[in-house]
Amino acid sequence: MPLRKFACLPVGHDEIPKVSKPRKKTIARIKQSNPQKKDSLVEYIVNVFFKYDPAMKKQFSVISLSTVKLFTSLSYEISVDVQKGKNAIDISILGLNTRQSYYVSPNPATTELLFENLFGKYTVNVFKQDGSINSAMFDFNIYKKEIKLSEISLPKKKNNRVFTQFEVTTESFSFK
Repeated sequence: MPLRKFACLPVGHDEIPKVSKPRKKTIARIKQSNPQKKDSLVEYIVNVFFKYDPAMKKQFSVISLSTVKLFTSLSYEISVDVQKGKNAIDISILGLNTRQSYYVSPNPATTELLFENLFGKYTVNVFKQDGSINSAMFDFNIYKKEIKLSEISLPKKKNNRVFTQFEVTTESFSFK
């Protein structure tokens, strides 16, 4: 049976035109862009804690990002882009993705970022796609089993606003 062509090409065109892909903003571009003026509203909560994974038999420092808003009909996870530098961790929020779940209950959208060997002071920068930036400095000390939130800052930028709440959740700590 011969193959059928589903669409006829216009006269003079030998190949199918390509559809452009949407461009994802890189962290460098987000740092340069200026957000639109909006009111400050806390939309995300960043929790930082230590977690031991018994399956991998490793100790991790976890940065957990969750929404303040609860979703009732579907389970969502936050899609992020992460860059870890010498003393900084940049987290760019890309959007929400649905998560496969048979049991749905009112939950926030979440994501957990696992890091090995975080020791000392790290600045955690959270970026939104519109260009807003929120920052906090954490002091990680695995030997004393503590994380300290030393500073929360709002970088100088036109129309920058607070959209993130930073916390250290000691009740979530797990060690071996």
